[in-house]
Amino acid sequence: MNKTKKMMAGVVASVMAISVTGCGNQDLPPEPTDTDCDDWDWDEESGTYYCDDSRSSHFGYFWFAGRMFKNKSSLRNYSGYKSYSKSYKSGIGSGSKGGFGG
Repeated sequence: MNKTKKMMAGVVASVMAISVTGCGNQDLPPEPTDTDCDDWDWDEESGTYYCDDSRSSHFGYFWFAGRMFKNKSSLRNYSGYKSYSKSYKSGIGSGSKGGFGG
C-alpha cells in the first residue's frame, strides 16, 4: 500500500472514530497494526495511541492517520492532526470535553 493510501486509511479511521463517538459509542478506535510495536496505549490528552513497547524501536512514538510521530511536538505540528485535535478536544457529539467518551 502506498503512502497516500495509508494516510487516507488513517484519516478515514480517525473520522469514523469521531463519528461513532457522536452516536454514544464509548469505544476507542482500533489499535494500530502492521507496525513494530506490540503494546499500544491510548493517550487521552492527544486522542491517539502511543507505543508502550520498550523493546520496540518505536517506543514512545504516537500513531495518527497511518503515520508514526516521534513525540507529541511532531504530532501537533502535523497539519492533519491540527483539525482532528480541535474536534477531539471539543468533544464533538459527546457533550463533554475529551471526545471518545473522555
